[in-house]
Amino acid sequence: MSLTEKGKISRIISVDTGGTFTDFLFFENGHLGSLKIPSTPADPAEAVLEGINTLLGKSTKNYILLHGSTVSTNTVLERTGAKVKLITNSGFEDIIEIGRQNRPQLYELVGHRLPPLVSRADRQGIQGRIGPNGEIVEQLDADDLRQLPQYLENAESIAIVLLHSYANPEHEAQVEASISSLNIPISMSAKLLPEYREYERTSTTVTNAYVAPKMLAYLTRLERESQAERVNLMGSNGGSLPVKRAALEPVHTLLSGPAGGVIGALAWSKRAGHDHIISFDMGGTSTDVSLCPGTPTHTTEFEIGGQAVAVPVIDIHTVGSGGGSLARIDPGGVLRVGPQSAGADPGPICYDKGGAGVTVTDAHVWLGHLPTDGLLDGSTSLERAAIKPHLQHIATSLHCGLEEAAQGILKIADSTMERALRVISVEKGYDPADFSLVAFGGAGGLHVAGLTERLGASKAIVPPLPGLLSAYGILSADITRETSKTVLIPSSRTRAQRDIETIFLELEKVITNEMESEGINRESLTLKRWVEARYEGQSFELRVPGAAWISNFHALHQERYGYQHPGQSVLAVTLRSVASAPGPEFELNPLKESSTPPKNTFTTVFLDGQWTEVKRIGRENLSPGYELSGPLVITEYSSTTWIPPDYNVIVDQWGNLHLSRIQ
Repeated sequence: MSLTEKGKISRIISVDTGGTFTDFLFFENGHLGSLKIPSTPADPAEAVLEGINTLLGKSTKNYILLHGSTVSTNTVLERTGAKVKLITNSGFEDIIEIGRQNRPQLYELVGHRLPPLVSRADRQGIQGRIGPNGEIVEQLDADDLRQLPQYLENAESIAIVLLHSYANPEHEAQVEASISSLNIPISMSAKLLPEYREYERTSTTVTNAYVAPKMLAYLTRLERESQAERVNLMGSNGGSLPVKRAALEPVHTLLSGPAGGVIGALAWSKRAGHDHIISFDMGGTSTDVSLCPGTPTHTTEFEIGGQAVAVPVIDIHTVGSGGGSLARIDPGGVLRVGPQSAGADPGPICYDKGGAGVTVTDAHVWLGHLPTDGLLDGSTSLERAAIKPHLQHIATSLHCGLEEAAQGILKIADSTMERALRVISVEKGYDPADFSLVAFGGAGGLHVAGLTERLGASKAIVPPLPGLLSAYGILSADITRETSKTVLIPSSRTRAQRDIETIFLELEKVITNEMESEGINRESLTLKRWVEARYEGQSFELRVPGAAWISNFHALHQERYGYQHPGQSVLAVTLRSVASAPGPEFELNPLKESSTPPKNTFTTVFLDGQWTEVKRIGRENLSPGYELSGPLVITEYSSTTWIPPDYNVIVDQWGNLHLSRIQ
């Protein structure tokens, strides 16, 4: 695959750190190279730096590094973050623990949830109050401010969250000034999330403070040792952000890698003529799915590790079903798959690194869908024989044969992923028949045909380099910056439109100045306005474009809930301004057509109760216009695609594989 560069950048490395593999794309002089190496979960930077050195050798300067990181994500999930101290209003220290009183375990008599990231002893209330309209109800107490430095001495990170600071940040600024000499990372809610809803704002700010020290250390090391000219991190909203901002506001990177996958999937599907897609990213540890009706869908109702995070993120649903998901027999004798994973070390049994639990990947290897020399162009040989004794234990428990046990593992994994796909489509009022399923990740191509049929999607697409698609999305993402402000302006107000316009102009001034200070040309910026609105009396908002926001809201409310109230006042709750600048500029050249049939070999697959020889084709041998029928195994460096019987696959000019069931 070749690229024709338009800009001044000659070398770019895009890195996506996954649970099993760390993926690299290397763009240089119009060409795109790829690399996959095992991740190093104990120190993710080791794999990143190893890959950079492998790609660049001794010439490690004059390049740009774009990175999708899991450091902030894993810090929250594994509870390995900093000791945080929270400063809030006296009497409101327990907001973060009270939460919304949701019941995630609906049918349990005694529900449970994870404790907050900051303990009760580390929450300090101070006197002072600002009202909901920004008025100062009570001044801060000078004695409280003087005592704060002593109280905070043993803190590793500080979160400042005072009531209604979205309307007036004066009190938070005073607190920050009183403790700035401590040289401890400070997360201030008025800067991070100037929006109402005290619990969500508190939880988001505390989460940012919890991961900030570890993220700062990681990025500082990466920036220093990579010797890159510039480092950008992939943000959860689908755009990249400079390394300095990522270090200060790491909460924006909690869905870093998965967001890159959605951006990459949409980019490839649009080239293939499809913009209504469901992205299906099946990696080693989990599967991430997202619905894109023309553009990625966003949400601020995001939760990770039991913590609410209200910054805008691409709406991605994750389940613990990946290639490394472990199969087991539960105490009731039922076969289960996931969410536990073999990870990168020791990994699946077939990797021959000491794994003892049968994984989804092992089941594919046993059934022949994944040839033993089909991983990373054969550079890593898979040990099929090592699987047998462990698979036999499961088969014996189920009173069935080895092949039936392996098929059962795959069926359960498919069921888990099908449920996830229905959550983001059918349960939100979308018909999967109107969408194409775009499969990527190392294992996506092995399951996509079956899931397309089970879901009822119109067709499936497997883009080029599917096992590296998140890295491609990170490579091609725009640089973005978002800012917001809670306003609570009803449309019935006489000056509503004028007031909203004034606030948008203020937000846009702030955001353009910030991006210009980060080295981005103001002339290259594109600005978008969004209004999060609701009918007065409702509890939650719908996000609509800022232009004609009232009529847009009525229409979206009709679409989402089946009714609207055109004569009722609409409340503009939060205004959001998004600025974006183009990322690295390059364009793909179409593949050359060929009339020569593709070269193929044969491999043995367990099919319809017996072992059968089926065609095996290297993806590099496929040219545009080829139409092939299953059963068929398509192998490539980063992934393998299984085409069952009764399925066709067509190759388009960009190298996408289009799968559809033979009617």
